[in-house]
Amino acid sequence: MYLQVNLPPASFLLSLIKSIKQRYSKCLPLLQSFWSTILSDDVLSFQVEGKITIRLVNGKDEENWQLIVGCSLPGKWVLHWGVKYIGDVGRCSEWDQPPPEMRPPGSIAIKVDYAIESPLEKSSTLEGESFYEVKIDFNTNNSITAINFVLKDEDSGSWYQHRGRDFKVPLTEYRHDDGNVVGAKKGFGIWPGAFGQLSNMLLKSEGAENKMDFTSCESKAPPQQNSRLEGFYEEHPIVRETLVDNSVTVSVTQCPETAKNLLYIETDLPGDVIVHWGVCKDKGRKWELPEQPYPSETKVFKNKALRTLLQRKEGGTCSSGSFTLDVGLTAFVFALKLNENTWLNNMGKDFYIPLSSSRVLNKEHSQSHSANKTKESSTAYTDGIINEIRNLVSDIASEKSRKTKIKEAQESILQEIEKLAAEAYSIFRSAIPTFTEEEVSEAEVLKPSVKIASGTGSGFEVVCQGFNWESHKSGRWYMELHQKAAELSSLGFTVVWLPPPTESVSPEGYMPKDLYNLNSRYGSIDELKSLVKRFHEVGIMVLGDAVLNHRCAHYKNQNGIWNIFGGRLNWDDRAVVADDPHFQGRGNKSSGDNFHAAPNIDHSQEFVRKDLKEWLCWLRQEIGYDGWRLDFVRGFWGGYVKDYIDASEPYFAVGEYWDSLNYTYGEMDHNQDAHRQRIVDWINATNGCAGAFDVTTKGILHSALERYEYWRLSDEKGKPPGVVGWWPSRAVTFIENHDTGSTQGHWRFPGGKEMQGYAYILTHPGTPTVFYDHIFSDYQSELSKLISVRTRNKIHCRSIVKVMKAERDVYAAIIDEKVAMKIGPGYYEPQTGPQKWSLATEGKDYKVWEAS
Repeated sequence: MYLQVNLPPASFLLSLIKSIKQRYSKCLPLLQSFWSTILSDDVLSFQVEGKITIRLVNGKDEENWQLIVGCSLPGKWVLHWGVKYIGDVGRCSEWDQPPPEMRPPGSIAIKVDYAIESPLEKSSTLEGESFYEVKIDFNTNNSITAINFVLKDEDSGSWYQHRGRDFKVPLTEYRHDDGNVVGAKKGFGIWPGAFGQLSNMLLKSEGAENKMDFTSCESKAPPQQNSRLEGFYEEHPIVRETLVDNSVTVSVTQCPETAKNLLYIETDLPGDVIVHWGVCKDKGRKWELPEQPYPSETKVFKNKALRTLLQRKEGGTCSSGSFTLDVGLTAFVFALKLNENTWLNNMGKDFYIPLSSSRVLNKEHSQSHSANKTKESSTAYTDGIINEIRNLVSDIASEKSRKTKIKEAQESILQEIEKLAAEAYSIFRSAIPTFTEEEVSEAEVLKPSVKIASGTGSGFEVVCQGFNWESHKSGRWYMELHQKAAELSSLGFTVVWLPPPTESVSPEGYMPKDLYNLNSRYGSIDELKSLVKRFHEVGIMVLGDAVLNHRCAHYKNQNGIWNIFGGRLNWDDRAVVADDPHFQGRGNKSSGDNFHAAPNIDHSQEFVRKDLKEWLCWLRQEIGYDGWRLDFVRGFWGGYVKDYIDASEPYFAVGEYWDSLNYTYGEMDHNQDAHRQRIVDWINATNGCAGAFDVTTKGILHSALERYEYWRLSDEKGKPPGVVGWWPSRAVTFIENHDTGSTQGHWRFPGGKEMQGYAYILTHPGTPTVFYDHIFSDYQSELSKLISVRTRNKIHCRSIVKVMKAERDVYAAIIDEKVAMKIGPGYYEPQTGPQKWSLATEGKDYKVWEAS
């Protein structure tokens, strides 16, 4: 589950603090400890160590073999795999689907000819551990030269590769310099078959990797079919990180009598919990051992850290421990250890608890977290707030300590604080711009009265995607769209998304080359300026399609690899990530997924970020773009997006974080929390300064409408099941775009049911996007009516949804108590009570009502 909290305006928080101070400053030395506890709540994550095993074994005869891939960690594991055939030289990034006879039971095909996904099944127990395996049978007489695969954790959506690349099992002669080859140390002959007899033959992957280097695809020699296949066994380490619902509470108080910090840890984790800890004596975060005495049940670990067993409380539901530390220390650092293979920490980092009373809350600790919940807070207003909190704590600490406190009084105080915090959250989340016709004109409603943050808009946007996959073919798309600007405005659109403007290797614009050359297949730079100006004249803001993940090179390096750039941004191969083997970059490893068709840009390089920020600012000033649609944002860390947003200050920004939904043996799972969490995680990484396309909602609508499973449109808590149900103000909803529809049709919406989809997204929260092909079609009149209902009733990105029905053949909801809607052939009519309803618009299998 996800919870997002933005920091309210400084004036509001200061008044809240003053209110607490006025009410409780005379009776709450407890507050100092309480505040320390809030600061030290963090996101808990398991780190469990296991292994991936790979076996190649001989079957009945020399021609029949079996590849067995296993994993020692429990879970829903899927092998995502494909094969490579003879003659596929130079096609390193492409897979082919294996013949049907190779596919294990339960396998499903991905796309038309891309890959296969096969589930791992629980098999025999090895040394007391559950094991999961999948077996692939093949015959050496076929033309397959290699099997490529990655392992996917269905529960978390994580992918596991070999040194950042696909695992490759060669079935013919291979080169040792191919860095992702497994089974590199063959030579012990054919696999003997008895699993328990191989302890002396286990080959660790680290040893095999020492002789491997990355080389370009083009340098490999064609495979040789006359080599003898040999069996092998390899193990590769795997570490899985999983968020947990347990909590750890840390409180820190200062004892004036002993001049010591008293630190208390409590957790509801089951079993024996060991605190692996140390202290920091300066800001360097280096672990050191504190002075003795140590708590009971404490052992020194390699003279580098201490390990203290927490004591179970009565009843066995919690365990706790107390630590006495010198006042002069900077911080208490720790992780929790449950067993030899399982650690808990703060999302891969040590817990860090500041100890100094005059500490400054840095970015890391100005965020408070609870298990499996993330709270993002802006740092724009923190200084004044922190000073007020310091003053409050100082005043409370200076009061004479009261030796006795009634339990009821303490509970009452804490309940009041909790109530005030809830009020602050509620007021801030519900504070949306409200306008009256007497105060502002209709055009002004589109602009927020107070600028909260760049990239988030006003909340009332309705977006038009102003192109399709074929739009470039006319060579004058900008001029064609110029003639439709007034019509789009009259239909109720407030934002238009234009295609990529740069010179591109591909005519559609998604393989950019010279970023400053804006003469593209859609028209010239002057025509683009004229189009943007025209949209502004009719009250529509314009989004530019910015492709930041990759860039096509102008020149080859000395090895014949295209990774040297020309034009105004004449980067060399330092601008290319190092872990994409196809382009031999000299940058750092990628912070996301690689796009193998072009060099992936290394955004960790300062000169790259500087140049891209200057380019985005130039587009804003020279062309007049109001915001961005960001292409393939899975390829780089969302924190870089925040940097670009802060520099270019767009009115609105949305990222294309495209990810596969969760399926079990070809059937879409009802619970898509893991899928929408991945999108939300990316939004969080941007600090909430950009939205993301709600791919989760699109996918669920597919199954709901196509298979009459409208029950899918309500999650387990009765909320919309997509990103719009968790973070609606950052969810950009859609049912079709240039990739999924148009002539590409990669994931086309169920035919004839498009208006049901639009009835859903145009009445619900989030920011709806309408595809160009649907606007200029027979749907135009129906779309216009739906947009009119949304605008007339001021439905916005944070509107409240009350799901009324989610059954096999009908879904119905009421939004903001102003609009009622239903989709599906089943029956629903809003009940007439305090308010009466009138039918606003209807079509095939959908109806929308307005409150009278």
